[in-house]
Amino acid sequence: MESEMIMSTAQIEKAFEVWPQVEPTLRVPHNDREYRQLVKLLDRLVDEVGENENHPLASLMEVLGVLIEKYEDENIAELA
Repeated sequence: MESEMIMSTAQIEKAFEVWPQVEPTLRVPHNDREYRQLVKLLDRLVDEVGENENHPLASLMEVLGVLIEKYEDENIAELA
């Protein structure tokens, strides 16, 4: 099972190849503008993916959710 999670050399090379196009969109947000861009992208993905956990973009949606949640936890004050 563990070996299935390890990327092959070809997969890593492909990731290196496409990362420059992906990185501006898929990054840890460090300011409000980057945070809002991620939220907008997540909204688009929710419209596309919906509740379909088998959709090819479902894991991307999950990653964006984690990045957004981390930013909110660190930067957005709780309403008290």
